[in-house]
Amino acid sequence: MSNADRNGQRSLEALEAARKPFTVGDETALRDSLKRCSPATIEAAIAYRKTDEASHLPAVIIGVIERFVEADLRSKLKQADDELRLVEDLGIDSLTMMEIVILVEDVLQMQINNEDLRNLRTVGNIKVFIDCKARGLPPPSATKFLPIEQIISIMPIQSPFLFLNEATIGGNGAQGKYKITGQEFFLQGHFKDNPVMPASLMLEALGQLAVLYLLEGVSSEEGKTIDQTKIFFSSCEGVRCHRICRPGDLLSLSIKPKRTKMPLAMFEGSIRVGQEKAAMAEEITLTFAYKVAKQDPSDLDRVDDDKSQPPLTVVTA
Repeated sequence: MSNADRNGQRSLEALEAARKPFTVGDETALRDSLKRCSPATIEAAIAYRKTDEASHLPAVIIGVIERFVEADLRSKLKQADDELRLVEDLGIDSLTMMEIVILVEDVLQMQINNEDLRNLRTVGNIKVFIDCKARGLPPPSATKFLPIEQIISIMPIQSPFLFLNEATIGGNGAQGKYKITGQEFFLQGHFKDNPVMPASLMLEALGQLAVLYLLEGVSSEEGKTIDQTKIFFSSCEGVRCHRICRPGDLLSLSIKPKRTKMPLAMFEGSIRVGQEKAAMAEEITLTFAYKVAKQDPSDLDRVDDDKSQPPLTVVTA
């Protein structure tokens, strides 16, 4: 058993030891806390408090979030899309997020640190985090969110050929978003009076997300930095397109690393629009190289100085 498993087991045992019986008074208080939530949310919360079965948690989490989301946005939650963004897609600001956290803490009898909130950007992030807390397991490793401004500062590819609006990068891969605005240069000729994003550029978007993943150093060898001028597309296999993508569509991109060994990095990738599959690639291969460390000029000076000195003469008796 690994250290993480042992720690998780000890945490779970501690939770079980501290568990108190769920009384009639507790149920009354719980119903009062969730009085503005749906009946299904209330019943799921009661079932969880009685049984500690983590399977009830998603319904509770979605129900609590729904309680604080504007009515016209609640239909998005019913689609069960874990990639829904709390701020951008559901309009949840920092104050509302704190209200959600306080209610979740009260309903599920757990504590959430403010520091942990920085990594909770999607509905899926919240589900995974709460599930880990409930099971007494360590939370997943932190992910890094990159807005468009930061992507532009990192990527060698720039507008109008950059097909990423934002990205989230972690140890297990990366996710990105790209909104087809209808103003893209390629739509002027693809096709006449029928704008469609070319499948080749959808694959290009996946390749760009893989480039971003590499440049963020997630898979770099220790002490080495990838040269952004030496990353190139090598090959793509197992490509399938499932859906035509048009202006107004929001592409959800996802890549997962398969193998990385300089000079090759291989990924699998997929694109969705909402819950619909748009495209996938079984293997996207990039070539890359590491930056060559520059030698300190002072070191060169010292070498030159050494050369100017006469060789040592060893005198023996």
